[in-house]
Amino acid sequence: MSLRLSTVILPYLRWHEGGRDTWQRAKQLGFHTAFTYDHLSWRTFRDGPWFGAVPTLTAAAAVTDHLRLGTLVTSPNFRHPVTLAKELISLDDISGGRITLGVGAGGTGFDATALGQEPWTPRERADRLAEFVPLLDRLLTEDSVSYEGDYYSAHEARNIPGCVQRPRLPFAVAATGPRGMRLAARYGQAWVTTGDPKLFETGTPEQSVQAMRGQVERLADTAAALGHDAARLDKILLTGFTPDRGRPLESLDAFVDFAGRHAELGFTDLVVHWPIPDSDFAADEKVFERIAMEALAQLA
Repeated sequence: MSLRLSTVILPYLRWHEGGRDTWQRAKQLGFHTAFTYDHLSWRTFRDGPWFGAVPTLTAAAAVTDHLRLGTLVTSPNFRHPVTLAKELISLDDISGGRITLGVGAGGTGFDATALGQEPWTPRERADRLAEFVPLLDRLLTEDSVSYEGDYYSAHEARNIPGCVQRPRLPFAVAATGPRGMRLAARYGQAWVTTGDPKLFETGTPEQSVQAMRGQVERLADTAAALGHDAARLDKILLTGFTPDRGRPLESLDAFVDFAGRHAELGFTDLVVHWPIPDSDFAADEKVFERIAMEALAQLA
């Protein structure tokens, strides 16, 4: 499979002051998918404008065609499967079947406490995700669902007519641990990683590549243990969180080198952040656009 290039557009721009233009430009540049973060607020953007993922994707669906759209990622931190499923089937319908749900356990950031709760431990987040994903799978594939779990319940929850995409819209499951990888192998159509976070500050690009090689191998072993073939899973790398940081976006040659090394690991999709001035995602827009239009041809 040829490598695909996608982007993630942070929802910090007002729609009529650059937001709409950015999503339309993503389509013009030929990105495979344009994702957005599903947070209530995020890191250094907390005290500035930040808009909701589902309304943003709905608006993006209305002003684009062919471009796939999705979250990267949605988590149980402030989402419930019943209400999320209703929003997703609506979004999938509006977009004409162009939605991918990126889903993961979430973290300890602002989303974890915005509803007044204490942040969950890593184990609690994993426990909730292990219930969240299978229930969401049922809600998106069955007309009526009743369920009583440790964390979530549903009583005759109806989602008619279901997704445009059948049997449901695809899940891209973010995971590096064994439990998350089992969810990806069983329920996912794709697997997502940002690399090894322990290497971000002090590791080297070479160590990062080795760590991701290990992740890909563990995913294959996990899938095989469940009787699945990991080759059927798309493998998505969300860039910007490895020791390389933003260096791959400094030039076309730098990106082609970065992309080639990760394609050799088995990744099918690379996701780059849309440039944001005066942030961790600052990049030269002309170089970024050249990468979008020319990089994949050099890897063919």
